[in-house]
Amino acid sequence: MAEGHNAKTGTGDGAYVPRLRKDYDERIAQAMVEKFGYKNKLEVPRLDKIVINMGVGEATQDKKRVEQAAGEMEKIAGQKPVITKAKTSIAQFKLREGMPIGCKVTLRRERMYEFLDRLVNIALPRVRDFRGLNPKSFDGRGNYAMGLKEQIVFPEINYDSIDKVRGMDVIITTTARTDDEARELLRLFNFPFPADEPDQKAA
Repeated sequence: MAEGHNAKTGTGDGAYVPRLRKDYDERIAQAMVEKFGYKNKLEVPRLDKIVINMGVGEATQDKKRVEQAAGEMEKIAGQKPVITKAKTSIAQFKLREGMPIGCKVTLRRERMYEFLDRLVNIALPRVRDFRGLNPKSFDGRGNYAMGLKEQIVFPEINYDSIDKVRGMDVIITTTARTDDEARELLRLFNFPFPADEPDQKAA
């Protein structure tokens, strides 16, 4: 596709439309209809939200670590995260109820598509020894979870300025009713599932 990551489209109101949202409207939705035979446009699965979660285990010793992690997540996601807090106290881990232990952010609409674009086209190709995503990491309800071991795969993060290499979980929620439909949806968004995976049975 000749357009850059932040392509603007000629929608009537001049609104900004992310490149992957435009791709969904123009190509992906139709490809899903052709494969699964939806009769109603509202049946076609789409992305709903993306949740990024980062645990900060060392926060029990230094709460500034959570603030540093949240700052990194804000750069990655383009949106301010919320601080997650311990729900219970665990004495052996020096953990008290209400203590900050991580951060998370929920992306929808434009920011969701922009993050997905950077994840698939920039971050994942920078993962060391990358062999593709696990095609089975669905939850049975059309949602996909994946883990990244290093936040430095995102170009927004400067390796020299971080205090620690941290991993994160990324949960992609779709409106698909089955994992097969969700897998095909993400494949059409160019998720790098292994090419030799046998074809899924038709729904």
